[in-house]
Amino acid sequence: MLKEMKTHCHLKPGQKGTKRLLEQYGKSLVCVRYRYDESRGIRLKTVELIVEEKPWGPTRFKDGDIVPVLVGYDETELREQLRKLRARWSPEEKLWFVPYRLIRGTELEKRIPEER
Repeated sequence: MLKEMKTHCHLKPGQKGTKRLLEQYGKSLVCVRYRYDESRGIRLKTVELIVEEKPWGPTRFKDGDIVPVLVGYDETELREQLRKLRARWSPEEKLWFVPYRLIRGTELEKRIPEER
């Protein structure tokens, strides 16, 4: 629906046409857009808001990289999870090795050692 509409105005917070919304949303307001639906003959006012803010940095690994994962001997559930992902155990280094894409966003990602 919004793809077919034309956007004629893209306003930054504080510009004329955004003041009431700036009072309502404060620093969360990113921009205001006026969209026009010619088939229905209506104008829509849309807003873009910040809904979450958290620290971010570039990732150290790419999806295809093989990364080490440190899991203790007594952590059987995590070891079993790595086996299901077909991770490789290195007895010399006492680390599991698995493609990063398989553990991105999981508990296992937090177990990648800082330095090897």
